[in-house]
Amino acid sequence: MHKKPRILVVGSFMMDLVALAGRAPELGETVIGSGFRTAPGGKGANQAVQAALLGAVTHMAGCVGDDSFGKEMVGALNASGVDTGHVKTSHDHPSGVGHIEIQSGPTGVQNRIIVVPGANYDLKPADLGWLKDEIKSYDIVIMQLELEMGTTEYVARLAHDAGVPVMLNPAPAAPLSDALLSNVTFLSPNETEAALLSGVKTDSEGRLSEDALKAAAAVLMGKGVTNVIITLGDKGAALCMEDGIKVVPSVKMTDVKDPTAAGDSFIGAFCAGYAAGLSIEDAMKLAVNAAAITVCGFGAIPSLPTLDKVTELIKERGTDELLLTKLGNLL
Repeated sequence: MHKKPRILVVGSFMMDLVALAGRAPELGETVIGSGFRTAPGGKGANQAVQAALLGAVTHMAGCVGDDSFGKEMVGALNASGVDTGHVKTSHDHPSGVGHIEIQSGPTGVQNRIIVVPGANYDLKPADLGWLKDEIKSYDIVIMQLELEMGTTEYVARLAHDAGVPVMLNPAPAAPLSDALLSNVTFLSPNETEAALLSGVKTDSEGRLSEDALKAAAAVLMGKGVTNVIITLGDKGAALCMEDGIKVVPSVKMTDVKDPTAAGDSFIGAFCAGYAAGLSIEDAMKLAVNAAAITVCGFGAIPSLPTLDKVTELIKERGTDELLLTKLGNLL
């Protein structure tokens, strides 16, 4: 019996309020939508659920409001197998919300998101004193940028000093100190975030060329980041190394509905695979398959796949029998 990987996510909870329309409104305009739904989400919660659904023992630390959204989000994590014993309830601010517009038209499915952090910012370093004794019990720590920066910096430093790998998903994009970056094992921005963090320009379509990818990664690794993985949307993800770039292509799907949690699915799946013993490249292959399934569902947490669904897709595509064998042995 192999030991299941242990993952800690210190991150955000957001109740997603999702409106669907043929196109997004212009400034001052009202358009008629085609649907509305709420779904529990938040980058931290999404990543925790994805890791748990793939077989990792996953713990979540965060903060929700004392309201119905908070109860629903914590319940969703518990139902997915995430340990929420370290989730704090704030009596000062309501649960965070994500206002999501999904535009489905001739150019494909695109989204626009406004995040209101609310109670997420009430998680402070003082609430995480238990980590000093427990941090070494985890195989990797996952964080994003939907908490106060001081809290993120505190956890990254604690994990790094204890020799525990740190995954930082730098979203939403924000300035990052060199001190924080030097404590990061894996930095996984998308192309826009990589450009903002490095100062390297994207092209007119918001893409980074291969040379630009190399340049952006070089800047970030020069600040102390050990590994840079830049997600490329429908093109997959790029592992940027000193000696070059390795692109793991995306898995093409025909029934794309909602890209909202694709990046979070990628992060959670990558960390579950890596913590279980997969190589970085194999963990990325697992992650692109998980993300491909995620975009075919509506809502964040409801669209995240189980390990069975991911292995089924890999079998269906017949692209990587060796990866299937490794997954069977590890997760």
